[in-house]
Amino acid sequence: MDGDTLYPIGELARRTGLTVKTIRFYSDRGIVTPAERSPAGYRLYGIDAVARLNLVRTLRSLGLDLPTIGRVVDRELSLPEVAATHAEALAAQIRVLRLRHALLTVVAERGLTGEETDLMHQLARLSEDERRHLIGDFLDAVFGGLGSAFAGIMRSMTPELPDDPEAEQVRAWVEWAELALDPDFRAGMRRMAEDQATERASVMGPRRDLAAVVQDQAVPALAAGVAPASRRADPIVATLTDHYAYLVDRPDDAELRHRLLARLESVTDPRRDRHLRSLAVINGWRAPENVAPAFAWSAQAVRARIER
Repeated sequence: MDGDTLYPIGELARRTGLTVKTIRFYSDRGIVTPAERSPAGYRLYGIDAVARLNLVRTLRSLGLDLPTIGRVVDRELSLPEVAATHAEALAAQIRVLRLRHALLTVVAERGLTGEETDLMHQLARLSEDERRHLIGDFLDAVFGGLGSAFAGIMRSMTPELPDDPEAEQVRAWVEWAELALDPDFRAGMRRMAEDQATERASVMGPRRDLAAVVQDQAVPALAAGVAPASRRADPIVATLTDHYAYLVDRPDDAELRHRLLARLESVTDPRRDRHLRSLAVINGWRAPENVAPAFAWSAQAVRARIER
């Protein structure tokens, strides 16, 4: 058949895979027009109608509306420009769907109330400026006024949610923001930062922080099944108290041990581990090591000797 051949609507349907009803619908709206009509009044279409309908079917499957499709097939609009616009719109829809999925998952997992769900939704929908304000407010509450030595720590504690986050990152952001707004959690983090500032100020030159010593001493003890109150734990507690006395420049006495106990227990707060894990997910970092078990064992060991 040559280019002058005309096709009835049934043949056009066979060639394009569309139904007669659909082609008639497109024809009535001017998307594809008949070349002429038969003596009996039936619509007849030229070969170009096949190409137009195939393009229409493709564009419809991509979500374009009929008025836009009509302008594309009539070459009133550039297809690349239309594609770019719709790709951007789809990206926005995908972000919304990820947000909804993340929130619904959190609601289902935690069994949240309506009020809690509303708060989660608000936190997830914060603008970039609102997120920056929340982050800055939290970091200032925890580290403000403690000196430039904490600048690096503040940077490492800053969540950077990507422009196009994955669902897990959205969930992690909601959890991070929820903790950042918790006054009790803020107060606990502030106490830890102040303890670290005291330790830094008391020692001039290189030093090992308390966490490193706890890991060195308590992790092997945990692995070996050493009971915190047993005699086998005595030299470990002695090492911890000696090092802490050095860090804060105080004698190893009852007051120091109470102070050490408070310091150790502050790290065992499960919210701290949740906070660090959510931060790692948001920033795409490797999951941090959970130091809480070693600190909990050390706290039990110190408490056992205080109470003797």
